Amino acid sequence: MAQLTKLPWIRHLRSEPTAHVLRYQKGELTQSGRGLSFWFLPMTSAVAEVPVDTRELPFLVHGISEDFQPVAVQGEVHYRVADPEVLGGLVDFSIDLDQGAYLKEPLNQLSSLLVGQCQQIVVERLAEQRVRDLLSGGPTTLKQALSKGMLGNEAITAMGIEVHSVRVSSIRPSSELQKALQTPTRERLQQEADQATFERRAVAVEKERAIAENELQNQIELARREKGLITEQGQNARHRAEEEAAAEVIRVDALARSTRVEAEADAERIRIVDGAHVVAESDRIDVYRELAPAVIIGLAARELAGKLDHIEHLNITPDLLSAGLNNLLQLGNDKLSDPQV
Repeated sequence: MAQLTKLPWIRHLRSEPTAHVLRYQKGELTQSGRGLSFWFLPMTSAVAEVPVDTRELPFLVHGISEDFQPVAVQGEVHYRVADPEVLGGLVDFSIDLDQGAYLKEPLNQLSSLLVGQCQQIVVERLAEQRVRDLLSGGPTTLKQALSKGMLGNEAITAMGIEVHSVRVSSIRPSSELQKALQTPTRERLQQEADQATFERRAVAVEKERAIAENELQNQIELARREKGLITEQGQNARHRAEEEAAAEVIRVDALARSTRVEAEADAERIRIVDGAHVVAESDRIDVYRELAPAVIIGLAARELAGKLDHIEHLNITPDLLSAGLNNLLQLGNDKLSDPQV
């Protein structure tokens, strides 16, 4: 707003560069410009200050769609005052010469004018479409209709206002309708989620089945290998037993041969020794056969005397003693009869 300096009968005004000041004296425009600074007499002057900066005007419009559903449209309009003198002649932008504030509410009046234009366009557009089409099309279609209706609007341009752009931020039906419209999508998304869960579970079951089959195949392979190992061990044990049996047979056969050879050698040795004993005994008997009985008795007595240490009892019968004495007497007679004996 403009800054005023008060003196008893005179005022000084200093405006901002974004404000266009209109000074009237006696009903005529005497001074017009942006960022003016001047002295004036409050009794004979009227001052209006029109903002010429770009402003943002939000709006919220409620309408009815073609299928009789309530819809709320929210957006913004960007505008500026292109001809402040024209607008100042249509809207009262007069300021209080003591405080510098607006005497009325021109900005609210201007906002009502622009929002009314937007509301008319939005309501007409909503009545031409069903609510589902409005929501599916999004803000783009409605923004195009607003831009076409606001940009270059003759009524707005005639007031000295220039609309730069229009933006539609949201299109919303009632909460009940919004929930009803969201239900099919939610159900579809829930079905897709359930399908994804089912597929994930199916994949998990398939993987578990593959793992179980793999484990079963591993167990089968291990059993087959264990069977082969047992077979190999049995064959090895059988071969080992056969080899040990063959070795035992060879050992027994060798032992039998050795025993047979030793037995034959012992038999041969015994035969030779016994034969020698027999021959020696035969020769000995032959020698004894040619000896006289007295000599034999003498030899027997000597042999007997050599073994007296080992004889504990000796029995001499009368027959033996008589036979021996007879032999001695016979020998003595022979010697007496034949001196050469």
